[in-house]
Amino acid sequence: MFDELRPHLAELRKRLGISVATVFIMFFICFSFWEPILAWMIAPLNGVLPSGSHVIFTKVQEPFFTALKVSFFTAFIFSLPILFWQFWLFVSPGLYEEEKRMVLPFVFFATLMFVSGSAFCYYIVVPIGFNFLINFGSQLFTALPSIGEYVGFFTKLLFGFGLAFELPVITFFFAKLGLVDDKALIGFFRYAIIIIFAVSAVLTPPDVLTQFLMAGPLVVLYGLSVIVARVVNPAEKKEEEKETEETKEETKEPKEIEEKE
Repeated sequence: MFDELRPHLAELRKRLGISVATVFIMFFICFSFWEPILAWMIAPLNGVLPSGSHVIFTKVQEPFFTALKVSFFTAFIFSLPILFWQFWLFVSPGLYEEEKRMVLPFVFFATLMFVSGSAFCYYIVVPIGFNFLINFGSQLFTALPSIGEYVGFFTKLLFGFGLAFELPVITFFFAKLGLVDDKALIGFFRYAIIIIFAVSAVLTPPDVLTQFLMAGPLVVLYGLSVIVARVVNPAEKKEEEKETEETKEETKEPKEIEEKE
């Protein structure tokens, strides 16, 4: 059994090695520009800070580790095409030749959807969410957000939205493999709504408005996933094929009986 798994483990090690090396190379490049990248990250926060408030750090090592976080997250974003490409190369031996040729569309749309989710978070969710959180009780308190905590929370939000926007791409992949169809997704919709709002509550700040800003697009993306599954692996087509096979078997049985007589 181990001999059968050895080629797969070697292939996995190769793909992981290329992915990690790509992220590390991009990390050193991004580390050279961490200050303008950080300025871009804190721009939504600075836009909602009240007068007299500013970003601070509370620990001696906080600026350095913040620079590392910023560089690593940016390196991950820029490495996404290579990461998706390596993932596809790892699973491609189990695909048909026709499916293997879809590597470029997969890499393109997977990267596009992740960036779209992150952009939606940056330009819409973060300003609205942080405006509510920062200015809530500003008459009683002075906002002095820590840069380390903000960057950690900010990157978590962007990653969560980027990952959530991969739903249609994941659906396409599973539908292509025949694991899901549009009928199954429609039947699972009521449970998907509960899961979507639960995930939104975990990934977003603790206010209802921001949770709805994540849950709303996810519901729309789930509907888009149903359309994707209907195009790639429609349930009606499978049922028609099954009925055709049953009809052929029914017409075949009388002929076999006649031949025996």
